[in-house]
Amino acid sequence: SSFNMAYLAIRGSGAVNGVSRLHGVVSREIFLPLFPHWPQDEIPVGHVTNGVHMPSWDSAPSDDLWTEACGKDRWLRTTETLEQDIRSVSDTRLWQFHIAASKSLVEYARERLSRQLASSGASPDEVDRVKHVFDSNALTLGFARRFATYKRPNLLLHDPERLLRLLTNPERPVQLIIAGKAHPADQAGQALIQEWSHFIQRPDARAHVIFLSDYDMLLTEHLVQGVDVWINTPRRPWEACGTSGMKVLVNGGINLSVLDGWWAEAYTPEVGWALGDGLEHGDDPALDAIEAEGLYTLLEQYVIPEFYARNNQGIPTAWVARMRESMAQLTPQFSANRTVREYTESYYIPAAAVYNDRAVE
Repeated sequence: SSFNMAYLAIRGSGAVNGVSRLHGVVSREIFLPLFPHWPQDEIPVGHVTNGVHMPSWDSAPSDDLWTEACGKDRWLRTTETLEQDIRSVSDTRLWQFHIAASKSLVEYARERLSRQLASSGASPDEVDRVKHVFDSNALTLGFARRFATYKRPNLLLHDPERLLRLLTNPERPVQLIIAGKAHPADQAGQALIQEWSHFIQRPDARAHVIFLSDYDMLLTEHLVQGVDVWINTPRRPWEACGTSGMKVLVNGGINLSVLDGWWAEAYTPEVGWALGDGLEHGDDPALDAIEAEGLYTLLEQYVIPEFYARNNQGIPTAWVARMRESMAQLTPQFSANRTVREYTESYYIPAAAVYNDRAVE
């Protein structure tokens, strides 16, 4: 019989957990053979959903906004009051904060793209052209991650003509920033990047989509601090948790994601948008077409109209309300503060108590 490292780890552990609620469910199914005759929901694999260290990912203007509403020491104490405190921020203040974040991201994207083109031998005219690409007043979508096939980074490209119509609408323009890497040995992942490269080279797409190479932590930081919508399209239930979408929360970005990983437990209609039916469909190729259709429809009928529906002060009130709810409800819940507390209460303290009992014996 084959040697299984995961089985060895489980047999040698005092406690086992997944990194999201759904990951716990999937793991209990995976490890059924280790616990014969056990009811599946009683298999001893729990879950603690990941969180991110918010002070590492908030922008300086975001830090100022949260400090005004919640105090400088907000991540150094319990977080119960944060939800109520951030709800007190006015529409005007939130929208000013958003506009500044958009400008900052557009400036960074232009600078990074012009350096990228210059280093790859592009003509001075081409380099100069990208110094004017993008508009800080347009809706900005972000998609940045490892180009692995299960993450379906090309779902948005399923119908290139429809995507193009969506991006180039003169009344309601949309711009898309893509970044990512594939493993050098992952031929399928490399091919997905090539597909995007070909699309971006189209003259009609060039002003609306950019691909930023050399994906790293610094690039991630700028993207999560400035995008309006963070898109995530994995094939459920392959995403154990996913944390990139958690990094936009503190910065006022909104998630549009498949109901997988952390978003399966975070999503409610007032904080963002959900893609798919929340069920598993295996590798059914028809699913990609269905979910691509769902993604375009969400963008065309809900996301874009909400962003561009303005009151007489020029503020998209429904959008700002969604930003506020996402920041208030989700930022504390998916912060490392909650994660560390849960590990401490559910795993570390019980483990220490068991150790002390055994040490006495």
